[in-house]
Amino acid sequence: MERAQQQTATNGADGPATQPGTTPVDLELLVHGVGGTTPEEMLDDPCTVRITGDDTAAVFRRAADVDAEDRPEQHRDGPVPEAYVWCNLTSGNSARALWLLLLPFMVVNLAHWMRPATRGHRRTVRLYGLLVRLAGLTLTVLLVAAACEVALDLVAWQCAGVEACAARHSWLGFLSPTRSGDGWWSLPGRRLALAALVPAALTYLLWYLSRRTWSAYESQPPLPHRPEPDEQTGPTALGSPGFWYGRRLVARLRAAHTAAGLLTVAAAVVAPAARFDRGPGGSHVLGTLGPLLIAALCGTAAAVLWVVCRRGRSENRLDRELDEHLVRRLPLAALVLLGCALPYAGWSRPGWQSAGRLSGDTTFGVIALAQGLLVVVIAVVAHLLHRTPLPGPGPAGGADTTAGRRAALRGLGGPAVALLACALGGVMSGGVAQRVADWLDGTGPSIDGPPVLLTWQASVIPPLLVALLALVGWLSWRTWRLSGAERRTVRLDYPKEPADPATTRRIARTRAMAALTDRAPLLVAVVSATTLLLGAAALAGGLDTGKTPREAAAHTYAVVRGAAETAQALGSWLIGLGFVLFVTWGRRAYKDASARRTIGILWDVGTFWPRAAHPFAPPCYAERAVPDLTWRMATWTQRTGGRLVLSGHSQGSVLAAAAAWQLTPSVRKRVALLTYGSPLERLYGRWFPAYFGPAELGSLHREVACWRNLYRLTDPIGGPVRLPGDCGPDVDRGPLKDPLAYGRTPRHPLPAPLLGHSDYQADPAFAEERERLLARLRPDVPGQRPEPAA
Repeated sequence: MERAQQQTATNGADGPATQPGTTPVDLELLVHGVGGTTPEEMLDDPCTVRITGDDTAAVFRRAADVDAEDRPEQHRDGPVPEAYVWCNLTSGNSARALWLLLLPFMVVNLAHWMRPATRGHRRTVRLYGLLVRLAGLTLTVLLVAAACEVALDLVAWQCAGVEACAARHSWLGFLSPTRSGDGWWSLPGRRLALAALVPAALTYLLWYLSRRTWSAYESQPPLPHRPEPDEQTGPTALGSPGFWYGRRLVARLRAAHTAAGLLTVAAAVVAPAARFDRGPGGSHVLGTLGPLLIAALCGTAAAVLWVVCRRGRSENRLDRELDEHLVRRLPLAALVLLGCALPYAGWSRPGWQSAGRLSGDTTFGVIALAQGLLVVVIAVVAHLLHRTPLPGPGPAGGADTTAGRRAALRGLGGPAVALLACALGGVMSGGVAQRVADWLDGTGPSIDGPPVLLTWQASVIPPLLVALLALVGWLSWRTWRLSGAERRTVRLDYPKEPADPATTRRIARTRAMAALTDRAPLLVAVVSATTLLLGAAALAGGLDTGKTPREAAAHTYAVVRGAAETAQALGSWLIGLGFVLFVTWGRRAYKDASARRTIGILWDVGTFWPRAAHPFAPPCYAERAVPDLTWRMATWTQRTGGRLVLSGHSQGSVLAAAAAWQLTPSVRKRVALLTYGSPLERLYGRWFPAYFGPAELGSLHREVACWRNLYRLTDPIGGPVRLPGDCGPDVDRGPLKDPLAYGRTPRHPLPAPLLGHSDYQADPAFAEERERLLARLRPDVPGQRPEPAA
């Protein structure tokens, strides 16, 4: 193995170019999809060698093909396969389990890339990105505020200040005035100052995770190249030089969000002390220092907002600069203010005692209101962008409306997903607060518990689940009807086979279930709309009554009272159960590699896009994978002059398309694209129309040498590319048969399995289309023409 790897460094895959007068070898660069795999499985060989790369992502070959470029005459039967393995980017070491904490941040970052397709209107596009970045900032404040609610309010203020609660938790004895005999730490301000270390540590953890992944992902340089004479800027930003290099923006946003988290902790410590100082018996000196400290906090918060609103991504050029002074000084200023807030709150104040709750209802109410308003404005901006006609060939010479028809939720996918991110953050915050309150309080109601607003938010979960169950029932009925209609289609696909009702039902049911993917926009629309209405009702009820749903409905009709009690009890139980499951899943993922791989599937889909809206989101693996693929294709074609087929499955096809866009036109024309089980149009084209719309995919088809796409009707993820006009049949092959044989045949004596999204290479059409692509790459070699449209 070591000898083989050393050989590649001198005269193997990266060795000298093929000698003049000899035909170079052909290369097939395989890119796997979600869930990951091993190079042995991809290359169907137990002996593989790493050609280039590291333990995180690398290119592998079979050991027998290491020096294939030196022996081209021995590889005339087919292309030399190479496997690019990138699964460790999302499911590598145990630290990936901590990414579960970042789930709301990942979802709001997706909303940034879901804006509708448009040409021009740069100010409106920038406004859309700005609003999503502000929504991401509110999520950071919400998460840190939830940590403050738990540590400062529930533990330090309520439980430590009540003898019955402190008696149940001996570790709080030194904070309790009665159990410590009015000890030094028993003063309310000092308890708050000590508890503030918990949310401050959480902020540091978020900063550390973002800083660590930033140096490993965003700092990967893309392939440098000089503009060629015929090179033009395409319709998609994915081909821009700086698209996969967001180092400067992430560093700037990380500084702003870190400062926002520290300012939230400082405000949570200062506000109760300043409120006491303004009342009777407060110190004159402390009463003066409090407003000054609050003014400094507000000024620094304004600076944070300015940094977030200042500018977005620099995609048209490779921005290697860093705002070093801003990145260092803004979090440092917030840390200094937190350092001033702790002794201010911890100063002795005679007569100050902890009673009731801290001002959590106001804090969470303002955050929820701000998030709701931001989502509404984002929806208005997205609607304006969606209504803008796109230039291009349309009916009767008009504008092209294909992207608008296929866009999910009529262009409102971004605001709907942003709302779900805010709701997810609220559920996580409320779940933590409710679970900790139940644990502290035990069986006796000794403390007031979390803010009333969080109880209202938990109480709307049961009605949301009822609406969701109703939608699932309707979708099940529709799937059952579609399965019945598919049975007739299945018989037409296998006309010469004897009928088998059980096999027909199985195939039809699988096709109907795969079609549920196209109903995802409806599911998101129902959940987001219901969440918006119920969330608004919870916000109004919590702020208006100041009581829990059970208390607010105590003197109403019996039906209303019973519904409120049931919703509150069931919501509290569900949100606590969700928190327990969340912690259990994260702990299992930390210890178990298979569970970590399952979570990695979620990151495969959600972290493809750069961190443009939230710096604490899980890192963008494509900022490492796309440069890897681009470097490999450009250097190999330059050295050997051979033909290259870029073969991508599932999410790998999205990486392959993004890497092809990053190539220079001269290299791109020497690359053929083979995609199978690809979500390029079915998912990315509908949810991210500004980057994978019909115009963008059509441009990719024209710029690569040739492109073929394979899909099955039983595949719940992959589908046709659906290019308009004559481009469609040139790219999409008709749907492959699945199973390959309806019954027992001489070629398949045993029942053939339903393959669905996997094992496309088992279909003879795969090798057939690959040979056609190679033949089209070199017209002087006889080859078959692509089949006509089905």
